[in-house]
Amino acid sequence: MTEIEEVHPEHEDAGAEAVVSRADAWENGDGRRPDDDSGRGVVVAFGQTMKMLRLRAGQDREELGRRLGYSASTIAAFEQGRRIPSPRTIDKADEALGADGLLRLWKDEVERAQYPVFFRGMAQLEKEAMELLAYDTLVVNGLLQTESYMRALLTMRRPPLSEDTIEQRVAARLARQDILDGEPAPLLSFVMDESILRRRYGGREVYRGQLEHLLSIGRRRTVTLQVMPLDSAESAGVDGPFTIVVRQDGKRFVYAEAQGTSSLEIDPARAAVASSRYGVIRSQALSPQESLAVIEGLLKSL
Repeated sequence: MTEIEEVHPEHEDAGAEAVVSRADAWENGDGRRPDDDSGRGVVVAFGQTMKMLRLRAGQDREELGRRLGYSASTIAAFEQGRRIPSPRTIDKADEALGADGLLRLWKDEVERAQYPVFFRGMAQLEKEAMELLAYDTLVVNGLLQTESYMRALLTMRRPPLSEDTIEQRVAARLARQDILDGEPAPLLSFVMDESILRRRYGGREVYRGQLEHLLSIGRRRTVTLQVMPLDSAESAGVDGPFTIVVRQDGKRFVYAEAQGTSSLEIDPARAAVASSRYGVIRSQALSPQESLAVIEGLLKSL
């Protein structure tokens, strides 16, 4: 078992060496190790509080489920700590149960508990991002995935994930996508290998939906989407995928994952090198207009 060391972004001046967070990474972006129960205590305590408030309000699970738009079994999963509700669901539950803000007090901690220890620093940085630059080589970036594409990827995991774990991870990834509609909107740049666009994960309809979603996202004024073509003779991204986050105070952080490990760089010199490398990658990739044309071509070929 890989030992996890968590270093929060606010401590970046204390020993800014290369890798500050390391753990088993079961999937690109926000994987959780099967034996990683960090944050489970928070989720269980929230669920018990929710159950207590439901009983106090005289509601059964079916009634609360109708008011929140969930089945009774899903309410049970929330109360038993097997699923993590979204921040929006917590707000609705607080109102439905007349909790007067008691459930809302849990929102930040429950949201953090959605992520494994090694990704929590990155998840927080995404929320604070003034600019985010991502280069991907294996799958569509989590911030750009459709829900169907997410489920397809999570279902492929080996060893297999439980249904509750899949639901938790889908909810966590969808919550991260709020960055796309942030105010003020951060500047987002994504460069992806063309090979990603050609892999039909989930089958024809899931694949079609993901391509259509990329076209929609790529047309936003705050998003730059580029494709690194398969026939490119050069690529500065041969070392693999990585993400750069620029915070409001101008500090840069670099997140990367490989098979079994992840890292969050806080050393300014290394972040500067990564930023320079990303600039070269962007210059080698197709222009945004050419990239959207590639996606449109793939859609027409279906």
